[in-house]
Amino acid sequence: MRRTNKIQILNLVDTMKKPLKHFILDVDGVMTDGTFAYTADGKVAKVFGPHDADGLKLIRDKIAIQFISADKRGFPISHKRIVQDMGYPLTYVTESDRYDYVKKFGFDQTAFMGDGYYDAPVIKECAVGIAPSGSRIEAQRNANFVSASRGGSGAVMDACLFILSILEPDDD
Repeated sequence: MRRTNKIQILNLVDTMKKPLKHFILDVDGVMTDGTFAYTADGKVAKVFGPHDADGLKLIRDKIAIQFISADKRGFPISHKRIVQDMGYPLTYVTESDRYDYVKKFGFDQTAFMGDGYYDAPVIKECAVGIAPSGSRIEAQRNANFVSASRGGSGAVMDACLFILSILEPDDD
């Protein structure tokens, strides 16, 4: 669903068996615009947006936030932004291990945000599945919510506002 209204959010809350405890996010294509800057020396940069850290601040006291990345060569860049600058945990998880990794948190208590083909099954299985605008069609088709914004351009802020409406459905 691209846009949600109060009734859709309440219906989603009603179908949830347990309250949300975890918000797990892929880094590349969600926190970033998904592009990698390369030189002859290799990967040198990723583009992170300005709004997403503010969105995470809105929910960080209400839900555990965890980041994952399958980008081995760019992991130090992600670590700098996510762990050192923002203070959130980041774990290297390959695409093929992603489903089992998220399963350990309990699908029925987890919101997951991803943008790729390998994210789609995880998005579908979680209590709340979220995909950024511009993500792979498989991810969007399995999502409860597709953000209006693209990865690296406020998609996580959109997701945080959506999660906040689930955690606090009576607030307007």
